[in-house]
Amino acid sequence: MTANHLAGAKGKILSNTKISTGKKRDLTKGSIAQTMLLFALPTLGSSVLQSLNGSINAVWVGRYLGEEALAATANGNILMFIMISFVFGFGMAATILIGQAVGGQDDVMAKRTMGTALGSIIPISVLVAALGWIYAPTLLDLLGTPPSAVDLALTYLRTIFIAMPTTLTFTMLMMALRGTGDSTTPLWFMIMSVAIDLVLTPTLILGIGPFPEWGIFGSALATAVANTLALIGMIITMYLRGSVLALKLPELRFLRADRKIIKSMVAKGLPMGLQMIVISSAALTMLSLINREGVQTTAAYSATQQLWTYVQMPAMALSAAASAMAAQNIGANHWHRISGITRWGLIFNLALTGIIIVLLTIFDKTIIGFFLGSDSEAVPIGRHIQLVATWGYIFFGIAQVLFGTMRANGYVIWPLMVMVISMYPVRLGFAFGLYPLLGTDALWWSFPAGMVATALMAGGLYMHGGWRKGKNLSAEEAAQRSEAFRAQTGTSSSCRDVVPTTSWKPSPLRRVVNLHRRLHSKD
Repeated sequence: MTANHLAGAKGKILSNTKISTGKKRDLTKGSIAQTMLLFALPTLGSSVLQSLNGSINAVWVGRYLGEEALAATANGNILMFIMISFVFGFGMAATILIGQAVGGQDDVMAKRTMGTALGSIIPISVLVAALGWIYAPTLLDLLGTPPSAVDLALTYLRTIFIAMPTTLTFTMLMMALRGTGDSTTPLWFMIMSVAIDLVLTPTLILGIGPFPEWGIFGSALATAVANTLALIGMIITMYLRGSVLALKLPELRFLRADRKIIKSMVAKGLPMGLQMIVISSAALTMLSLINREGVQTTAAYSATQQLWTYVQMPAMALSAAASAMAAQNIGANHWHRISGITRWGLIFNLALTGIIIVLLTIFDKTIIGFFLGSDSEAVPIGRHIQLVATWGYIFFGIAQVLFGTMRANGYVIWPLMVMVISMYPVRLGFAFGLYPLLGTDALWWSFPAGMVATALMAGGLYMHGGWRKGKNLSAEEAAQRSEAFRAQTGTSSSCRDVVPTTSWKPSPLRRVVNLHRRLHSKD
């Protein structure tokens, strides 16, 4: 087979492609520093947009409904996140299978997978919503929610559970579209959801215009309505554009679960779901300890969590960039660039994360006052938490960049084990073990203690681990699990923040070249 035949084959394959794959950037050439910034900054901007919505909502709740309401949302959001964990791994597995089907130009398989995923996740989410509504009081009691915040938390949590089917379906469709290579459509409808939420939240909380004054119920309802309208708009757009995932009338039979696809989803998704549950349960345990300190401490912690969402964003974006760049360079056998990718990731992390931490330290009173009100007694508590714990995110960023490089070669199990160790024996052990000596400060110091331990163990794996030896997963699955890991290790409790930021598909030309090599070897 000649080069002309290869080019012709490539053109034929691409001409038969029904799905727009979007723009791809060659990460194996040019300046490493410039390429990393160009890759990481859009991801960072998307994360800022998503989290800004949650922060603005927290400002409305904290300033106009009080500290009890803000504490209630902290308890409700963390419970919502752990419930989402049960189905997130399932959704990630569906995304992997859809990406593989699209890469193989198998539209029917992509539709079958989409149908099976929707036909399974929707009933599961309805069941989760029903169980959540029934057992919400028990969950809040187990969590040790402050008594003054229980009624508000129950209202908020039950509203979230009612909206769970819509929220999970919206998240699932965004993930699936990214798996086909369409990253633009999910972005636009995410913007739509955020915009609607930003308008409806103050309107329904305060009862502006003809709307009733619904308080914390209005806050949760605004998010539910925003997600529902965005979901409807996205479905209509998929059908108007003829998306491969849009099931036409005869194809609605695919909503009946395919046993083989379900088996594959469970095999791939169950470990990822369990991993999220392990890490989320550690966050729940920590919150239960904080709840014991009273509603003001819980409200202060909720405000600092909003700040930490932004502090960790550069680390997450740079981790995704390091993972993508390293993966392409490993595939191109450009191992000489890997150390440079890691080095620049660490440099940018120190610079970006360091600047954010310095600014927060200088203006912490003003920023925390946005959420709690400048005269709130919880403000000094929030400032103290921020001062004690936030510096640890420098080490968090170091670990994430190192993990990003290692995951590019399919090395995902040991990084996950490191996170489990840092969450349980280190962080929770520090909080429980030193509480009699340090009091409440043991809770806040446990955060940087866990992050420093993570960075040290990550450095050990990077220097001496076996991540350079072979490939443990396919490139596509390694990238997808990298995204799952990114979501698992974040602090945000918004389900929007678990949407993958990258999509991976095998190159059509690469498949033709591999076929040519196999035929040539037989000759």
